[in-house]
Amino acid sequence: MTSFDASPPLNVWRALLALAVVFVMLATTGWTALRTHRETTALQASLTKWEHGSVHGLQLPDPQASPALLTRFFVSLTPQDRDRLAHRYPLAVGNMNGAPVELRYRANHIALEQQRRVEKKRMHDPRLTAAGQQDAGRRMHRYEALMTKGRQILSFDPDGDGRVAEVFGDLPRAQRISVIVPGVDTDLLTFQKTNRQYTAPVGMARALHKAEHTASPGTRTAVIAWADYTAPSGLGVDAATGTAAELGAVRLNALLRALPGEAQVSMFCHSYGSVLCGVAARGMPARVADIAVAASPGMRVEKAADLGTSARVWAMRDATDWIQDVPYLELGGLGHGADPVSSSFGARVLSAQDALGHAGYFEPGTDSLRNLADIGVGEYGAVTCAHDDDGCRADLSGTSTAGRA
Repeated sequence: MTSFDASPPLNVWRALLALAVVFVMLATTGWTALRTHRETTALQASLTKWEHGSVHGLQLPDPQASPALLTRFFVSLTPQDRDRLAHRYPLAVGNMNGAPVELRYRANHIALEQQRRVEKKRMHDPRLTAAGQQDAGRRMHRYEALMTKGRQILSFDPDGDGRVAEVFGDLPRAQRISVIVPGVDTDLLTFQKTNRQYTAPVGMARALHKAEHTASPGTRTAVIAWADYTAPSGLGVDAATGTAAELGAVRLNALLRALPGEAQVSMFCHSYGSVLCGVAARGMPARVADIAVAASPGMRVEKAADLGTSARVWAMRDATDWIQDVPYLELGGLGHGADPVSSSFGARVLSAQDALGHAGYFEPGTDSLRNLADIGVGEYGAVTCAHDDDGCRADLSGTSTAGRA
């Protein structure tokens, strides 16, 4: 008689655990993926106005045209014509992939000022509740902060909780470009924080830009804090599915295809941002040399090779990060697949032993930030591998691409 172990295998227990987690999410948060019909947004209105506009009697090009076509269009204009378009259609131009970077900065500054005035009026609107007036005040102050001299806002959309992206450094002249993709609860108001500043996109980008300069002072770098997607709110069902990642991936790849110059690009994807980068990886342009994930709940694949990218894939996780307790599987569209720091996944696993929990990977002075900066400037031989993955730089030792145009 053949004997057998009556206890379910580990993978069955994990599936049951995942289902239990999902049941709790549904019971406590409700299914949040459904969206009601919404009125025309300010950005949509600006794009519609652009579509019916003209310059010198000629119809303006399709705002969704290829970045190359739009670039040629803007190059054909005089500086006065470009400036006039930025003032007439600020949100359209400020979010238009293919428009000159400096023109996008100017257009978004104009759009921020317009939205600041809107929120200032709402602060005193008697039809709003006290909470609504207070929210208007917070948004107005955020717009004022984003308008501070020297800030380079690459994209801005005031709709809903708001989307925004900011550049640190000289993007058109950069020799290396880094893009930070943040996770859940990222919106206009959480884009920058005073307390625990390095847990928010602006603080992350500033810290990385400074660390990259330390790692390679002679390399011109630019860092983009990219919060230009609608991130899941909290750890509900939206965070357990790939819907937000799939929509965000379209926006992210549109940006990447429109980046100026030919500099290599490194992606730094935190928490749910790594889900987005996993979905986007197959469609990323060839200039993306690295995809590094931190605190990842999964990249919606079982192996790094399944991402369909030629970029190097790196992963790190702090020993105190709660994300390690998330079930690493995908079942019926819920969950995000295998653990990127597992040996079977195939990523290069980096040390993050002194990161400060789930949100502390960009804290200055940590190994995690130094590793990310070394990747950002192409100093691959300087990275510190995790103790159980000393081969993570086996074919990179002594290799450096820092300083290359």
